[in-house]
Amino acid sequence: MRLSQLLRGIQFQLLTGDIDVDIKGIYYDSRRVVPGSLFVCVSGFKTDGHLYIKQAVQKGAVAVIVEKEAELCEKDVTYLLTSSTRKALPVLASNFYQAPSLQMRVIGVTGTNGKTTTTHLIKAILEEAGKKTAVIGTLYAQIDGERRELGQTTPEALEIEDFMSFCRDKNAEYIVMEVSSHALDLYRVDKIDFNVAVYTNLSQDHLDYHKNMDNYKDAKLKLFRMIPRQPGNYSVINIDDAYSEEFIKAAGPSYYTYGLKKEADIKAENLSVSLAGSRFTVKHKEETININMKLIGLFSVYNALAAIACALNEGISSDIVKSALEKVEGVPGRFEQVKCGQNFTVVVDYAHTPDGLENILRTGKQIAKKRIITVFGCGGDRDRGKRPLMGEIAARYSDFCIVTSDNPRSEEPEAIIADIIPGLHKVKGSHYTVITDRREAIGYAIHLAREGDLVIIAGKGHETYQLVKDRVLEFDDRKVAAEFLGGRENGG
Repeated sequence: MRLSQLLRGIQFQLLTGDIDVDIKGIYYDSRRVVPGSLFVCVSGFKTDGHLYIKQAVQKGAVAVIVEKEAELCEKDVTYLLTSSTRKALPVLASNFYQAPSLQMRVIGVTGTNGKTTTTHLIKAILEEAGKKTAVIGTLYAQIDGERRELGQTTPEALEIEDFMSFCRDKNAEYIVMEVSSHALDLYRVDKIDFNVAVYTNLSQDHLDYHKNMDNYKDAKLKLFRMIPRQPGNYSVINIDDAYSEEFIKAAGPSYYTYGLKKEADIKAENLSVSLAGSRFTVKHKEETININMKLIGLFSVYNALAAIACALNEGISSDIVKSALEKVEGVPGRFEQVKCGQNFTVVVDYAHTPDGLENILRTGKQIAKKRIITVFGCGGDRDRGKRPLMGEIAARYSDFCIVTSDNPRSEEPEAIIADIIPGLHKVKGSHYTVITDRREAIGYAIHLAREGDLVIIAGKGHETYQLVKDRVLEFDDRKVAAEFLGGRENGG
């Protein structure tokens, strides 16, 4: 594609070169540049693409777009200047891949917790109805069983448009995607043609980036303002959430609500939760749907209601909705049980926010026959303010806590744990120990557990690694728990 075609919709200044040069690919990582490509210099949080112009040109970039003064090299390369390369990147990507989102229905799900489960439930219902559906999110991007690891909850615009183009070629009818606050704030989804926006909830998270809850909320609201006001497009909102009115206002006239406490378009009643799953009745207009699903907990019911609201408004029958939801075995790392024949329950969950941790522990209180033993930590280089909050929540709902390392990143694990401990002390009579090594912490929890106890290992869920300094170490809570359970059953 000609560079001039790629630049449609972007204000720029031509510094040197030919604007009609042929472009074979777009890259913002100089290590991936191939001959004939455009290199976009993005100013990142850890490094700056403007420092790698020479490397990109040496690898064959024929055009470079910058947003500030930089050292230019090679006179036969086209250089352009724009006000923001971050804002330009989604436009370039959409132009290069010819706006694939226009040819499918796109459902975006945002909120602090529940995005992954909600997207997978929506996908399950759509596929039960015979609709070819792709999903993009924390776990992977997938269509027809083909997965791509894209590395972030919502990838960069280039990766999104590339995958959507792949889905278009596969004749996908729907794309269901998690939409993070970072992606919205950093323009990654600016050129996605969303048809449906879903709001799960809002609680403290990512304040290391957003600084305060108002900024965090405003980033989420952007998705609902992006929905074109035309027939067939709408928003789905959790009416029970404290911020629901602001999301309703942003959504405009076409929206549907769901919940358990307040009156809603889609409402759950007669809720019963156990280790076997969740039973509830859905009321929608004059219709009643009885659901008996394998997913556990009040939060799972909210996620299911969001998916049901989408499905019914997409014209899918209640019979198909019920059938699909009752078939779902679970979502990796979301209240996932580790079963090795033991006489107590071990659950691994991704909960890494105060609200997320409280959700799973409150569910634990409902289903535990005896004690709750909680293993948890907090991620490094992230919002420090939530650390004591999570400590207090863990102490309030658990009989015993084991505070450990999560993904410390560049921080010292002991320093992170020191931020958590004051929260534990706020709960009178709290019982806890500190075991910095996560493997040892999980092993100790399983050693302590007795018949009828519930061990909850929180924070990493589906992750198969641990981030320590600049290293990515192999680590899977589920595998580690299974190893200790196996050893215990064999007399270890």
